[in-house]
Amino acid sequence: MKKWLTIAAAVVLTACSSGADNKSYYQLPVATQAGGKSTASQGSRLLWVEQVAVPDYLAGNGVVYQTSDVQYVIASNNLWASPLDQQLRNTLVANLSSQLPGWVVASQPLGSDQDTLSVNVTGFHGRYDGSVVVSGEWLLNHQGQLMKRPFHLEMKQKNDGYDEMVKVLAQGWAQESTSIAREISRLP
Repeated sequence: MKKWLTIAAAVVLTACSSGADNKSYYQLPVATQAGGKSTASQGSRLLWVEQVAVPDYLAGNGVVYQTSDVQYVIASNNLWASPLDQQLRNTLVANLSSQLPGWVVASQPLGSDQDTLSVNVTGFHGRYDGSVVVSGEWLLNHQGQLMKRPFHLEMKQKNDGYDEMVKVLAQGWAQESTSIAREISRLP
């Protein structure tokens, strides 16, 4: 009888643990915006997105969820498909490229006569109240003049789950990209 209980317990534990190994991977979608793509031409203005930095708690593989006003959980089965800082940078370059006609926007240096954008993301996570948080600050070096702007967006999720959370985070990031593009487009 003990042997049968041991085998049954092993089967139950194996079934439970194999279900826990189901991992989901997430990639930020690039927002589709109306507008032309940037192409290099004689009069093009140049923008290098130098970096998008994230704090250590966001730099890991796990998607982050805030469970209380002071506690954060880093998911072990809901993971970023590639490093979050790379995803944020790539989508920012794509979004700015589509929103800044006459500009060439790149993630590599473009020459000596370029504007440089650096972004420090301090919050990019879901929250216990059904909201997502996208926060931080950006710094633009335009012809030796520095422009610094903080940002803090809180957006409500319509549905539960990590899929929805990642989609709303991407919407928030696209919204901030639009705000950055608006500021850049006003430059002399």
